[in-house]
Amino acid sequence: MIRAAVVLILLVAAVVGGLTLAGEPGEASVTWLGWRADMTAAAAILIALTFGLFVAMVWRTILWILEAPHRAERARADARRRQANDILARGFLAVAAGDGSEALRQSKKAGETASEVPALVRVLAAQAAEAAGDVAQARAAYTAMLGFPEMRLAGHKGLMQLAISQGARETALRHAQEAYGEKRTARWAWRAILESKLEAGDWDGGLELVKSALDRKIVPPVVAERARAALLAASAAQLEHAPEPRARNLAKDHALEAAKLQPGFAPGVVMAARLLAQDNKMGRAAAAIESAWRVGPHPALWLAYRDLRTDETPRERANRVGLLAAVNPAHRESLFLYVEQALIIGDATAARAAARALEGEPVTARIAGLMARAAYAAGAVDEARVWLARGMSAPPEPDWSDLDPEGRAFAYHASDWARLVITFAESGELIHPRHERRERTLRELPDLPIAYAGSGPILSEPVLYPVDEDYDDPGTAGRGRAPGG
Repeated sequence: MIRAAVVLILLVAAVVGGLTLAGEPGEASVTWLGWRADMTAAAAILIALTFGLFVAMVWRTILWILEAPHRAERARADARRRQANDILARGFLAVAAGDGSEALRQSKKAGETASEVPALVRVLAAQAAEAAGDVAQARAAYTAMLGFPEMRLAGHKGLMQLAISQGARETALRHAQEAYGEKRTARWAWRAILESKLEAGDWDGGLELVKSALDRKIVPPVVAERARAALLAASAAQLEHAPEPRARNLAKDHALEAAKLQPGFAPGVVMAARLLAQDNKMGRAAAAIESAWRVGPHPALWLAYRDLRTDETPRERANRVGLLAAVNPAHRESLFLYVEQALIIGDATAARAAARALEGEPVTARIAGLMARAAYAAGAVDEARVWLARGMSAPPEPDWSDLDPEGRAFAYHASDWARLVITFAESGELIHPRHERRERTLRELPDLPIAYAGSGPILSEPVLYPVDEDYDDPGTAGRGRAPGG
C-alpha cells in the first residue's frame, strides 16, 4: 500500500513538473451544487491526489480499528506459541540431561500449553517417563502413539526399546515386525529383524529380508550387497560340513556368489577357493584369490593361495607368491609377501632388501617377527634377538590373528558370523571374533635358535646393582625374566 502511494505521488509530480516546464499549465473547471471553480490542470491534479490520499488514510484507519480484536488474538496466540516452544525445549533438554523429574514437570506443562503440536507433547511425555524410570507411564505414552498414523513408527520403536530393556525379546521383535510392515518404515526395524534372524542362524531368511529392504529402498545398494555377501558366506560355512553332497555343492555356489559380490570380503573368497580346490579346480581358485588380492589383500588370502599346491619346490612356491604380490605390488600385504618370497628360497640379501620397505610401518608383533626372520637368515643373530624382544611387547595385528592355529581361516561360530554380517554390511569392516576372545591363534613371533652369541651384548653392557635377596619388590612381582637373565 505504502509503495503504491509513493509510486503514485512520484508519477503525479512528474506530470505536474512536465506541465510546468512546458509552459502550458492547462485549465480545469469544476461545477458542483451551483458552485464553480476554475483552476490550472496542475492544481486540479494536486487537489485530486490530496483528496484521494486523505480518503485512503481514513479508510485504513477504520480498518485498523475494526481489526484490533483480531490483532490482539494473534498476539496472544503468538505468545502462547512461544511459551509452548520454550516449555518443549526445556522438557527435551531435561530428557537429554537425564533429569526425569524436571522432564515430567515440563511435559505436564506442555500438555496444557502446546495443544497445537500434540505429536511433540506425546513424544516428550514418553521420553520424560523413561528418564524418570516410570516404565508403565512410558509404555502408555508410546502405546497412545500407535493410534496416530504419523506417530506409529516412533511408538513401535519406543515400545521395542522398552521391551529390550526388560528382556522381552519376543515382544521387541513383534514391534519391529509391525514397524517394518508399515508403508513407510525405518532402517532400525529392518536391522532389529535381521539381528533376530542372524541370532537364529536363519541365513536364508536374512537374504530375503535384505532383498526386501533393497526393493523398498530402506538400505542403499552397497549395504545390501555387503550384507548378501556376508550372509552367503555364513550359509556356505554352515553347509560346508553337511554330510549331503548337495549341501556341499550349495555351499560352493554360495561362496562363489559371495566372492563375486564382494571380492574384498576375505572369508567368502577363502571359502570359495578352498571348495574349488577340493574339486581340483585350481585355476579358478587361484583366479578368485588374485581378484580378491587386487581389491583388498588379506593375510588369509595368501595362505590359501600358498596351500593350493603342496607338490611344488620352494622356488616354484616362491614364484607363485611373487605372482600374487605383483597383482597389488604397492599394498602393505604385498610388501610382506616379497619378504616371504625371498625367505622361501633362502635369499637372505633379497629378504633384507624387501624388509626395508616395512621400516616406516608401526612395529607390530607380525612386523617384528618378519624382521627377526630376515635378520636371522642374513646371519645377524643379535639383531634378530632385538626384533624378537620388541615383538614381545608390540601389539598384534587383528588381520592376522583371525587365522586358526592349524591353518584354517575364519573358523567362526554361528554367533561370530551373525556379528560379522551386521558389522560388514553397515561399515565394510571385517571383525575378528577369535582375536576379540583372545583365543589361541597363529604365532606371529618365530621360534628361532638365537641363543646369545659371542659377538657382543644386545644393546649395551648391563649395569649391576646390589639387591637384597630378602626384598620382594612389588613392582616386579609376577614379571618374567628376560631371555638369558
